[in-house]
Formats: sequence, structure tokens, C-alpha cells
Amino acid sequence: MKNLSPFHLAIPVADLQSCRKFYTETLGCEEGRSNEQWVDLNFFGHQLVIHQVPSFAIPNKQACNPVDGHSVPVPHFGVVLDWAQWTQLADKLKGIKTDFAIEPYTRFEGQAGEQATMFFLDPEGNALEFKAFRNVGQLFAH
Repeated sequence: MKNLSPFHLAIPVADLQSCRKFYTETLGCEEGRSNEQWVDLNFFGHQLVIHQVPSFAIPNKQACNPVDGHSVPVPHFGVVLDWAQWTQLADKLKGIKTDFAIEPYTRFEGQAGEQATMFFLDPEGNALEFKAFRNVGQLFAH
């Protein structure tokens, strides 16, 4: 697979400080430029910007889609890590008693696209998915 260009994603948050702490301390993202209303983060090589929008609130009822026997929260975002990075992050999150929307597990075992996956929410209720493929060459397999 050729090198990918970093993506840029900007999301609204009501509590900038709690999200800043979550992304930097819990997920280990390095902070870039910032001011009182936004923070740039190195989100595993991609640019994530959290923008403070005081009146922002995620709806109480998040949409879900059934996948492999689980209710996958929609919308969600995240990254594909290598297997060792994913395992290290899953262990860290379990160690700090993260409340997972979907606990870390391997889906599609023995099939094309076998992957480890986990879902959890940031302090504002934004759903994140982190995954790793047994064979990253099958990222887009069907």
C-alpha cells in the first residue's frame, strides 16, 4: 500500500479542556497549535481539530448500524493501527477502565478483512473506532 496523505477532521466540542485532556493524555495525541477556542492534535499522523462550540450537544440517541452482531455507533471516526499498536492501546484503555461502546475483539475471524476493533466515546460523546487488520492488504477486501 502506498503512503497515505494525512486527513484533516474538525469536530465541535462543548468542553474544550476535558477533550484536550482526553485526546492528549488518554490517547497520547501530541498537541499542535491552539488558542482559547480550538486545539490542533496529531491524531496518529492525522490532523484532528477540536473546536469549542459552547452550545454543542450530541443528540441523546445516537444512530447505530448492526455489524457482526454489534450495534456500531454512527457517525464515528478513528484510525487503522498496526496490530501491536492496537493491542497496546486496547490494553491501556482496559487498564484505565474505559467504558467501551464495543469491547475490543476480533471480527470477521478467518475471513477476508479479519480485524481487531474497539469503539468508545470521547468526553463529548463522539464515537471513535480503532482497528487493526491481520493483513492490512485486505483493508478494502470484499
